[in-house]
Amino acid sequence: MIRRSHTLSLAIGGSAAALVISMALAPAPARAQSADLVLCDRLAADPADPDKPADVKGVPDVAPPDIATAIRFCRTASGASRRALYQLGRAYVANRQMPEAIAAWRKAADKGSSSAMVELGVLYGTGAGVATDEDQARKLFERAAQAGNPRGVTNLAALGGGGASADPARARQLLARAAETSAEAQYQLGLMTAEGAGGTKDDAAARALFERAAAQNHPGALERMGAFAQSGRGGPKDSDAAKAYYERAAALGDADAKVALERLRCPYVIKDKRGNVVTNLCF
Repeated sequence: MIRRSHTLSLAIGGSAAALVISMALAPAPARAQSADLVLCDRLAADPADPDKPADVKGVPDVAPPDIATAIRFCRTASGASRRALYQLGRAYVANRQMPEAIAAWRKAADKGSSSAMVELGVLYGTGAGVATDEDQARKLFERAAQAGNPRGVTNLAALGGGGASADPARARQLLARAAETSAEAQYQLGLMTAEGAGGTKDDAAARALFERAAAQNHPGALERMGAFAQSGRGGPKDSDAAKAYYERAAALGDADAKVALERLRCPYVIKDKRGNVVTNLCF
């Protein structure tokens, strides 16, 4: 499966407004163009983008109330930052402006953004917004993989057709190299290791990889650690730890973790005679 990686006007409020006020009160040098990039990062950074600074949390998707603000500040910052260009594309997607998003991602990819390469590759691979072109998708994924982007690696392995077969074993090799420093690579390699894709299936090794990525607040890895701890897969079974992992992942926007928490809250399923779910008992 090709993977993607699961918004200043008078109307802004909350943390973004507080950030703007603090910038306005800061000395003149602090109000340089980098202030636009700070706001762009706050509202539109991709948690899995290798270009993202370690101190930037990122968001799974640009929140609807933040879209206009993100577009404004990312557009301003994009002249000097490929990361801002990529994030501008994310904001455009949230605003359903696909032609603008594609244009921003093409510029970002030309400047070396491996995340933009992945997004463009996904579009070409699925035919979303552009004509389907698996050769072009493969070239983009290859460029991203060579740059060390874990999603480029996994998407390249997943892409079939065009005279080239998927190579999950090679993907695992590339991910193992990237996993030395990348939480996203640790997570992706953990998924492959847990599934036995491209090599030996090893639940304990997968759990160790998820744990490394979870320590860096990777939402998907936190959710997987919750699942592994809940079932005792690859290590000790610990319901309390599972719930804590799910809660951390859910706080970061992971949808699967939110579902898992609801199942923990309502574990008993009531079915009718035909086996259809009637309701859940919660406590």
